[in-house]
Amino acid sequence: MSARPNTAVEAHAPAAPAESAAPAASAGSAESAAEPCCGAPLPVLGRDVTVPLVTGGEVAYAALDYAASAPALQRVWDDVAAYAPYYGSVHRGAGYLSQLSTDLFENSRQTVADFLGCRPGDQVVFTRSTTDSLNLLAAAVPAGCEVFVFETEHHASLLPWRDARVTCLNAPRTPQQAVQTLERALADRDPYGPALVCVTGASNVTGELWPVKELAAAAHAHGARIVLDAAQLAPHHPVDIAELDVDWVAFSGHKLYAPFGSGVLAGRADWLREAEPYLAGGGASRTVARRVDGGVDVEWHTTAARHEAGSPNVIGAYSIASACKALTEAGFEALVAREQELVAKVRAGLAEVPEVKVLSLFGDDAPRVGVISFVVEGWNSSHFAAALSAEYGIGVRDGLFCAHPLVRTLLGSAPQDPGECGAPEAEPGERSLNAIRVSFGAGTPDEHVERFVGAVAELVRDGARWTYHTQDGRCVPAV
Repeated sequence: MSARPNTAVEAHAPAAPAESAAPAASAGSAESAAEPCCGAPLPVLGRDVTVPLVTGGEVAYAALDYAASAPALQRVWDDVAAYAPYYGSVHRGAGYLSQLSTDLFENSRQTVADFLGCRPGDQVVFTRSTTDSLNLLAAAVPAGCEVFVFETEHHASLLPWRDARVTCLNAPRTPQQAVQTLERALADRDPYGPALVCVTGASNVTGELWPVKELAAAAHAHGARIVLDAAQLAPHHPVDIAELDVDWVAFSGHKLYAPFGSGVLAGRADWLREAEPYLAGGGASRTVARRVDGGVDVEWHTTAARHEAGSPNVIGAYSIASACKALTEAGFEALVAREQELVAKVRAGLAEVPEVKVLSLFGDDAPRVGVISFVVEGWNSSHFAAALSAEYGIGVRDGLFCAHPLVRTLLGSAPQDPGECGAPEAEPGERSLNAIRVSFGAGTPDEHVERFVGAVAELVRDGARWTYHTQDGRCVPAV
C-alpha cells in the first residue's frame, strides 16, 4: 500500500502533481460532507426524483432497496465530477494527468486501508465487486484447502470455492449455535491442511449481525483462516480487520454509496502473493522476456498489483475512497443510531399487521442492520412488491435475494413455480414461495419508511387498487 498521506480531496496544486491526489472538490461536495444535522439523512443522488403512479399523479421515489444497490452519496458524485476532467492513465504515463491519477488511485487504496483498520503488511486489492473479491480469493487458496460456509451465505460467498473441498454448514438459530457448529466442523478436519471459513457480517436476507469476532477466534483456534463478507455490514457498521481479527474482508462499492463497478479485497498478503495472478496481463507483471525457445518468462508483482492486471478502474476506486471518508466524517455512531431508529419504526409497523411474518434466524432481539425480509399471508411476493412500486412509488425487492438456501430454510419451502402473480401464491396459512425485502441506510428519509409502513397496512387491509399480470417472469401493472 502507498505510504503517502490520505489526500482524497485536496486543492489542485499544479506545481506538484505527485502530491496532489485530486483537483478541488466542487462547492456541493463541501456542503454534503458535513455531518448530518439533528439525525438528518446523508444527501444522496435521486432524493428529488419523482415517479408516476398507476392511479394518477407522481410521488417522490422511495428507494428502499439499499441491500441490492445503495444510491450514491452526493459527496461521492461531487468528488468524482471534480476529478473527471483530470482523468488519465494509471501507472502508465509520465504526463501530468497520468501522475495525478496514479497518485489518486494509490491514495484511494490507503483511504480504504484506514477505513478498514488494516494491519501493517495487509494488502488492499481493488476488484469489481464482493463476488469478484471472493472469486479472487478462491483462486488463491492453497491446494487441498478446506472451505467452511454456512448455508445462510449469499451466493457470492457460497459458490466461488469450486476448486476446494467445501463443507456447507446448517443454518444456526442463535449466534452461539453458529460458533458451536463451526467449532465442531473444524474439529473434524485435517489439522495439518489449509482451511478457510467464509462468513457474512450481516445477512442480506434478515439483516442480522453475525458473531464475526467469535467465529474468527474459533477459526484461528483450529488453524483455519477466515474471510468476512462485509457487503451488507460495511455500509451500516464500522468494520475493523484488526479488532475483529479476520484474515480478509470483501465488500462492494455499489452497496457503500459508491457507483462505478468497484469492490475491495483487503487482508493478509501471503496467499495472494503466492497465488497465480487472478488475471494475466499488463500491470500484474514486473518483467517479461522472451526465451530462446520461443516461450515467455514472466516475473509477477508481489504487491496488490499482482491481481489488478489491465487499466484499473480509478474512478471506481476513488468513489469508494470518497464514500469511506464521507461515512467516517459523518460519524458511524450517529449513523448507526439513526438507522436503528428506522429499523425500530419499520419493525413496529409490520408487527401491527397480523398477516405479515418477518423472517429471522436469531429472533426478534438480535441486533441487525437496515435489512428486513418478510412474507404476507395470501399474497404473492412479486405481486405485493409490484403494488408497492406502482401504487405508492416505493422500490423494494422480492424473490430469494441470491441466498436461495437461506430463504427456503426460513420459509420451509422447496423450489417451485411461483405461478401467476395476480393471484395469491398460496392459500391463507400456507407457505409462501419467496419473500419481500425492504432495506435502507444513511440516505433514507423518515418519510420513506413511514410511507412504506402505511402502504403495507393499506394493501393488506384493502387489497391492490390495480390489476397485475405476469410478464417475463415479473409481476407488472396491466396497461
